[in-house]
Amino acid sequence: MKANTPMAPMAPMISRRTGLTATAAALLTGVAGAPTATASRRTPQAASSLQKNVDAILATGVSGILAEVQGAHGRTTARAGVADLAAKGPVPWDAYYRIGSDTKTFTATVVLQLVGEGRLKLTDTVDRWLPGAVRGHGNDGRRITVTNLLRQTSGLNDYFAADAGDLTPESYRRHRFRPQTPAEQLAAALSEPPQWLPDANDPAQERRWGYSNTNYVVAGMLIEQVTGHPWAQEVHDRIIEPLGLRHTLTPGTSSYVPGPTATAYTHFPGDPRPTDTTLNFGGGADGGIIATAHDHGVFLRALMSGRLLRPAQLAAMKQTVPAADLIPVPGVRYGLGIAWRPVAGRGDGIWFHGGTSLGCVSECGVTPDGNRAVTSAAFTLRLGGPQADAQAARTLGMVDAALRADSGGGR
Repeated sequence: MKANTPMAPMAPMISRRTGLTATAAALLTGVAGAPTATASRRTPQAASSLQKNVDAILATGVSGILAEVQGAHGRTTARAGVADLAAKGPVPWDAYYRIGSDTKTFTATVVLQLVGEGRLKLTDTVDRWLPGAVRGHGNDGRRITVTNLLRQTSGLNDYFAADAGDLTPESYRRHRFRPQTPAEQLAAALSEPPQWLPDANDPAQERRWGYSNTNYVVAGMLIEQVTGHPWAQEVHDRIIEPLGLRHTLTPGTSSYVPGPTATAYTHFPGDPRPTDTTLNFGGGADGGIIATAHDHGVFLRALMSGRLLRPAQLAAMKQTVPAADLIPVPGVRYGLGIAWRPVAGRGDGIWFHGGTSLGCVSECGVTPDGNRAVTSAAFTLRLGGPQADAQAARTLGMVDAALRADSGGGR
């Protein structure tokens, strides 16, 4: 799949799919000689288990990592490594970071709220709201429904593929302050034929799945068209403010992450030294949110406990299709902006998404009833290399271990 456009700058927001399935792109790696300072807080017994898993992730070579497990009776946090390779200080407990494609769950929630209000239908086509916006090279918005967008079954190309061949420190520095508009991102995705065309007359039968950030660029455009407000305003008014997420924000075109934070390092192919990629444009409805581990966990628990969606829309979110190449775990399925996977010892599995941006990997999970959630951020990324598999496996293992303790019934 290619979607080439000579005018598009390098997009620093990395696909979630490439983030955890191949060492070829967007994966964590090590920094030789990185300090191994660790610290945990809150309940000692739970902290010991979480700290052990966080230390295991650090051992794969990340510069710094922070994780939090929260539930009805409190929270446990752990950290390891350093916030900056030069200054050597610890990762701040309340560090801000780009959650990357975990943003998609926020966007899907807003769309489903609009569905619950009767302002939008999951069976509506893209062309119903954005006439002619998805056309050219065989692409056809008359064939793509809102469900297709949110469930990643639209067949649209990923706009990120237009820029993936230009991932170098020099290109990063040239473009780190240059945001892309949704129109530019969509144009890149439409520059070649789609992977497939779904049947808008029978969207329930669509089982072909392909991860594409473009789906959520279009979802953000739909939100704006339906409400008359920017995607960021709807996320704020419907999720951030009602939940009191004081440390969650949509930075718009800003390339800055507020403090406290940690330096976000990327190892580019062919460059032996890590590049500080803390400054970059993180995208919009597909990957633009900045948050803390605590705020992210509050959101996930509120979502699964039914505080944000009506029962019918939450049930729709949990209707899934197989998504074998999202992460290297058997049995993964993708719903509307959130994914499910089995966990040994948990008959009902867990819900998750995850996100990757330059220099940061966000990983999370939540129990189906919202009783318990785990969120994490690792502040080192390697674009290729064998250490990626170990880092991914240990991070997913940390999530599973944290949520396995709160086992439930059948799925």
